[in-house]
Amino acid sequence: MEKQERIANRIAEELNIKLLQVTKTIELIDGGNTIPFIARYRKEVTGGLSDETLREFGERLTYLRNLEERKEEVKKSIESQGKLTEEITENLENAKTLAEVEDIYRPYKQKKKTRATVAKAKGLEPLANIIIEQTETEPIEEIAKQYVTKPEDIKEDTPKDKIVADVAEAIQGAKDIIAEMISDNPEYRKQIKRRCYRDGFIVTKATKPEEKTAYNMYYEFQEKINRIPSHRILAINRGEKEEYLKVKLEKDEEDILNYIKHDVIKGKTQFTQILEETIIDSWERLIEPSIDREIRSDLTEKAEEQAIKVFGKNAKPLLLAAPLKGYTVMGFDPAYRTGCKIAVIDETGKLLATTTVYPTEPQNDVEGAKKELKNLITKYKVNIIAIGNGTASRESESFVSDMIKEIKEDVHYAIVSEAGASVYSASKLATQEYPDINVSLRGAISIARRLQDPLAELVKIDPKAIGVGQYQHDVNQAKLSESLTGVVENAVNEVGVDVNTATPSLLSYVSGINKTIANNIVKYRDENGKLKERKELLKVAKLGKVAYEQCAGFIRIPGGKNPLEITAVHPESYEIAEKLLQKVGYQKQDLLDKEKIKEIRQSLAEVRITQTAKELDVGEMTLKDIIEELSKPGRDPRDEMPKQILRADVLKFEDLIEGMVLSGTVRNVTDFGAFVDIGVKHDGLVHISQLSNSFVKNPSDVVSVGDIVKVKVIGIDSERQKVQLSMKEV
Repeated sequence: MEKQERIANRIAEELNIKLLQVTKTIELIDGGNTIPFIARYRKEVTGGLSDETLREFGERLTYLRNLEERKEEVKKSIESQGKLTEEITENLENAKTLAEVEDIYRPYKQKKKTRATVAKAKGLEPLANIIIEQTETEPIEEIAKQYVTKPEDIKEDTPKDKIVADVAEAIQGAKDIIAEMISDNPEYRKQIKRRCYRDGFIVTKATKPEEKTAYNMYYEFQEKINRIPSHRILAINRGEKEEYLKVKLEKDEEDILNYIKHDVIKGKTQFTQILEETIIDSWERLIEPSIDREIRSDLTEKAEEQAIKVFGKNAKPLLLAAPLKGYTVMGFDPAYRTGCKIAVIDETGKLLATTTVYPTEPQNDVEGAKKELKNLITKYKVNIIAIGNGTASRESESFVSDMIKEIKEDVHYAIVSEAGASVYSASKLATQEYPDINVSLRGAISIARRLQDPLAELVKIDPKAIGVGQYQHDVNQAKLSESLTGVVENAVNEVGVDVNTATPSLLSYVSGINKTIANNIVKYRDENGKLKERKELLKVAKLGKVAYEQCAGFIRIPGGKNPLEITAVHPESYEIAEKLLQKVGYQKQDLLDKEKIKEIRQSLAEVRITQTAKELDVGEMTLKDIIEELSKPGRDPRDEMPKQILRADVLKFEDLIEGMVLSGTVRNVTDFGAFVDIGVKHDGLVHISQLSNSFVKNPSDVVSVGDIVKVKVIGIDSERQKVQLSMKEV
């Protein structure tokens, strides 16, 4: 089977999609099309594959191509040694992972100096073969004498590593060669790994049992290798790295040794004891340490993949959180000694004022802070106060809550995640945006803007700093970064970008636009004024026809020449969109008339998809997308997301009572449950067992970051300030 065909078949099988879908999608990817573009505008070709599936498709395509490349390299290397057989070729073709390929290659790989290579250099390989064959009847000691270096053959310049001193050394050298042969046998390694996964346990013990740490549950712990969940693998790895835990893999050694003996030893002969000793040596010295490393590495890789998926799943709803449009916001960045930083921004995000107040310890200037903030609220008609959730957040919340009660204006507050705000504050980008504003005050601006437009603000920071997920600092950072970049791209392209207001950070995530082009768009805008239509993008430096095709549908131009450009209708479908509107009795200009929109929506809902698609010579999926866009021109999909909880009063930890039912915001979702902000200092945990009355396999099937949920308090740990919550029967 040709390798391209093999790859396509494998992807079709893994993702449970048709082979034709796979081959067509590979053509699109190889043609330089981006995932968001393919997902949105090539549905007929892919059969409607989602952006998440396409990302996974792309990752598997890269992996499988690397796998095929490695197979070719290994095959050529073995062939150059004159050792390639039909069996090896077949095994390589059937190998499904890079690890399997490396196991096949292991016996033929150029090795560093080992006990076996030393013995081979002494000419002991034929003796090893005699022992393995187990057919010679002449005593092994007599046979071995033939391999001992004769005294007359030893010259002054004879290297020591060419001399076999006696029979014992000859037999030991042969045993070393056999031990390595057994260790290198790919079938043995495959079967041993299978047995370890099936019957083995991961066992952990404390290095300092008297010390209380976050790893207490792992001080005397064991779990089956094939059952242990990802988050526990990463926790154990971290505990081992921080030297609180010792980790080992327990397996049925007797079963493994019997399996090897059964295959190697051919009945009772003079070689039986030698081979039994060799098998034990091969297991203890070579196989077990290597297999343990591989299994730990496999477990970690799978756990990292899961952690990265969890991070991505959590990041997307955070990025797509509903913006609070049309409000003047006060950003409140809490602190103790250095004071709370304040920034007021208008409804467009423009900075109006900054200050620093000291209502928290050690200054405790509550009255002075109230006076200053009340003046700002009155002067700028502030509607909402966004309080960062970091250090001194709850003290600041209490202060804000008290202050709100004392004013006549209708002002609410919300707690906002400030993850990454300090990273942004000190970044080159923040310096360019606010060259005259102190670093510490930039954090308050970021907090205010996150409430107003989460997506536009969060794209300015490294996705890793968004602050959701599990063990994100322990996983492969390159893979995490790549995955999160994909999540941000999907979010940005799902919402669309106003080309005339977007920052370079936001534009750089648009399909087909890189950082250089993003900066060129802003430069063009600064020099020529607002863009009036999408095709004007072709005048931007380095933005050619290919980039234009990829980005055009995701760009929005409110108030431009063409009303279709406030929708996600791609320029290639303008003609179809206009014909469709004419068919139901309207023009594209009617999309700007709020009254007519309702009529258009109603008329489009009655369109017969199959018949109209044939008439307009367009795919049914594309037609459905065009109808959806024309029905809600200029809509922001984030408006349908749960709104931020706005508070006016504070809830203290001491106010909590078991059985109390509260509303909260899901802040994080992990493999073991969800963390919910109910307005006290620490987020409460809804354990996976408390998410639903029915069985829950994966918490993200039930809740997402940003969801507003009702929870019941079922446990209060006053000493550690921890709350256990339940979503059952609420």
